[in-house]
Amino acid sequence: MSGTSRREFVTLLGGAAAAWPLAARAQQPAMPVIGVLDARSPGTTESLLRAFRQGLRDTGYIDGENVALEYRWAEDSVDRLPALAAELARRRVNLIAAIGPTTALAAKAATTIIPIVFTVNEDPVGLGLVVSIARPGGNLTGINVFNAEVTPKRLDLLRELVPGAAHVGVLVNPVNATVTETTLRDVAAAAHATGVQVKVLNASTSQEIEAAFTSFMHERPDILFVGPDPYFYGRRVQLAVLAASHRIPAAYSQRDFAEAGGLMSYGTNIADAFREIGRYAGRILKGAKPAELPVVQSSKFEFVINLPTARALGLEVPPMLLARADEVIE
Repeated sequence: MSGTSRREFVTLLGGAAAAWPLAARAQQPAMPVIGVLDARSPGTTESLLRAFRQGLRDTGYIDGENVALEYRWAEDSVDRLPALAAELARRRVNLIAAIGPTTALAAKAATTIIPIVFTVNEDPVGLGLVVSIARPGGNLTGINVFNAEVTPKRLDLLRELVPGAAHVGVLVNPVNATVTETTLRDVAAAAHATGVQVKVLNASTSQEIEAAFTSFMHERPDILFVGPDPYFYGRRVQLAVLAASHRIPAAYSQRDFAEAGGLMSYGTNIADAFREIGRYAGRILKGAKPAELPVVQSSKFEFVINLPTARALGLEVPPMLLARADEVIE
């Protein structure tokens, strides 16, 4: 082989070697993308998102390594959800994780093809998300945490903590119509059965929450029932501080409120629910069909009492109630 031919042969080999890695990379499947759609603001749900990522990890998916998470936050403006859901649909993500009923409905309206895994706090069949619990039948499945459906039990526990309470204030977010309607219906039924009078307080912004508590100066309820709204979860510290400063015994839907200083909570462990959503997302990425994955029905409920808050409010917690609590924060 002449010197010129040898050089051409070596150059050809070098070019082929450089091309091989590019060809191999081109043949590798693209990293799947999960769109996470939430009505709240970044930073308000980090512990829940950690649980979601852990659920993904349980099925072999690690954020940033073999799956990418793309977040869309409505910044507490639920009217932005349809546009954000449509944006994820145009992006053709592999799956959408929709947090909350209003978010899930927006995602459902945006696509009939992309799998959607939701977390809701009331019956998803009644909401129109799935045709049945056992066989959802479409591109959606997820978990029902029942936090809107245990309203009577939560109110009963609060009244055991505050015997003789005759007036209950109910704080709801009117923007989230589905949750608000269920909450007010169930509180009204429970209050009617026990002769308690109900005063509805509306708040969909931080300023409106402040205004609702200020109204207590004019018409003070004996107890406060905070609706199970995702927006209120992001304002749990504000709510706990205001309830303490106005000396109002209040009940909440999630343990995170009690950990933030709220008096008591009764409801599903939401972190467990988010981990389950992560597992479902992983199973779907591996080929499972949402139509055939039953909606998970939460069956474990937690009753948490914050004892220092009770003392600060001058409440004597009955020993029988303490014994029934799943956790007592000392």
